[in-house]
Amino acid sequence: MQMRPAELAAIRAGEVDVAFRRWERPRVKVGTRMRTAVGLVEITSVDRVPVRSLTAADAHRAGAASLTALRQGLDRLHPDRPVYRIGLRYAGDDPRHALREATPDAAEIDTIVAWLDRLDRASPTGPWTRATLLLIDELPATRAPDLAQRLGRDTPAFKQNVRKLKERGLTESLDIGYRLSARGAAVLDHEGHPRPSLDRPAPQPGIPLPHLGAAATRALTAHGVTRLEQVAELSETEIHALHGVGPYALRQLRTAMDAARLAFRTGPATSPQATAVPETS
Repeated sequence: MQMRPAELAAIRAGEVDVAFRRWERPRVKVGTRMRTAVGLVEITSVDRVPVRSLTAADAHRAGAASLTALRQGLDRLHPDRPVYRIGLRYAGDDPRHALREATPDAAEIDTIVAWLDRLDRASPTGPWTRATLLLIDELPATRAPDLAQRLGRDTPAFKQNVRKLKERGLTESLDIGYRLSARGAAVLDHEGHPRPSLDRPAPQPGIPLPHLGAAATRALTAHGVTRLEQVAELSETEIHALHGVGPYALRQLRTAMDAARLAFRTGPATSPQATAVPETS
């Protein structure tokens, strides 16, 4: 079940607790917990409903602007299919988040290594696990098609392989590309693989940007903004003026900055970087 970033953010905030879809038959089951960019989303109900029974309250609970907007959205694709109302609730953080930051002990590493070896042996195209981990470590935040090309693989197969590594907490998905987790680094170090990332300068101190979407992330990083403390040097107007930064990204930034007790600049620009931002919008 696909959901837009704004829809996911609203589910996490408790502002949305239902979704409506036109399906030939139900595609999700009650009790299923889906892993999403904002954490776990649980399916609490799945009911077939007549379109004429939908109300303004349904539209509000689904995050639609109005009942008319909800119905128009449902009629845009496959208007001949029945409508299902799916109950949703935020069910907490993705457990893989904690897993990837947990440094495995010797016994865990042995288990992970054995699992990687099994994946390599079962692959019809030959061993791929260590090469993929090392490439992600070498080129973090790089588009999946570019990484796949470096390994001579097609993009869908490469992404499928990375998802297997992510399930064990060895990698982390970013708005653009991936990065190696602390858990993945421990495995590579245990096996003695040379890692070019060890020679990189230490990352800037501060709080990393939250998930904003690829376009907004590109817009901010193009201006050297990679930490929330740098966002606080800019006004909300300057951030919004950047091409690719939309309402969803601004909402995510506000939430993250509130949690960090930071705020957008309200006075005139005081840094060369802040002054430069509007000129490129």
